[in-house]
Amino acid sequence: MSEPVSQEPLLDVRQLEVVYHDVATAVQGVSIEVAPGSIVAMIGTNGAGKTTTLRAVSGFLPAEDVAVTDGTISFGGQSLRSLLPHQISRLGVVLVPEREKLFQTLTVQENLDFSLTRTRQPIRDAVYDYFPRLAERRKQVAGYLSGGEKQMLAIGMALVCEPKLLLVDELSLGLAPIVTSEIMTILQAINRNLGLAMLIVEQNAAAALRVASFGYVMESGRVVFKGEAEKLLKHQDMREFYLGDRKAGSYRNVRQYARKRRWWG
Repeated sequence: MSEPVSQEPLLDVRQLEVVYHDVATAVQGVSIEVAPGSIVAMIGTNGAGKTTTLRAVSGFLPAEDVAVTDGTISFGGQSLRSLLPHQISRLGVVLVPEREKLFQTLTVQENLDFSLTRTRQPIRDAVYDYFPRLAERRKQVAGYLSGGEKQMLAIGMALVCEPKLLLVDELSLGLAPIVTSEIMTILQAINRNLGLAMLIVEQNAAAALRVASFGYVMESGRVVFKGEAEKLLKHQDMREFYLGDRKAGSYRNVRQYARKRRWWG
């Protein structure tokens, strides 16, 4: 699959700039697109600006004394820059934060029912279909779930909101590779069955690119490389810097300025 060019993107971010505390630029000149029904991965190391970009899209930056100072963010042709998080979520852009953002003292079912209406009950049932482990633990207090189960519940809570675009932040954080792979496969099935567009922010490049059709690589607040997922998986610098290919070398032995130059070579 190739980068969408024949249809308007569902999410269109252009020349985004985000500044912390009026002095530190965390994201500079970032442009990304997510087509309807697609899975797009945004990968990079810790501190690359991935999560900041995701929070700018979802509207959660002002509470952290961070501001979007330049660029545009549009969803379905509507600007998101002046909207609050709850307004953005009502438009269909729903964020899945790290798995600890749950109601720890409520049960699995109570977490799913928190924003549930009667008309949405079939959606909760669908969540249980996608995540049978949650169905088995529906009466268990969320705080006692395993890390993988908490991540499943966080995704389930987002799905109950009937999103048009799912923003997934660092799904693999703290999870075993086999659990990460399992949840990524479920996300791929949800995307295929529901046509739900997804933007997945990940440090685990291999896991994210396995389910995505297109990917962006961020370093130091900029997009340094982009392309079809298959292309990124085969790229020598990707294999060296992010996929642990020892034959290709080690990113630890490459100075930062040299890495930036090599991306554009």
